[in-house]
Amino acid sequence: MKEGIHPAYQEVNIICACGHSFRTRSTHKGDIRVEICSKCHPFFTGKQKLVDTAGRVDRFQRKYANLKKQ
Repeated sequence: MKEGIHPAYQEVNIICACGHSFRTRSTHKGDIRVEICSKCHPFFTGKQKLVDTAGRVDRFQRKYANLKKQ
């Protein structure tokens, strides 16, 4: 590999909106702020969050609440 053409690879802090932070290595300068991480992502935590857009989830549940399970 050629000398002097690669960016500096240094340790940086990754800071999530939930407050969790960890260190990793990157070519990015300074801290990296993210909105979601493995501590708060529903896939990793097992907690599902329903995003209700204009009452669609509530309307769906009311519509199919009276159906019998077969």
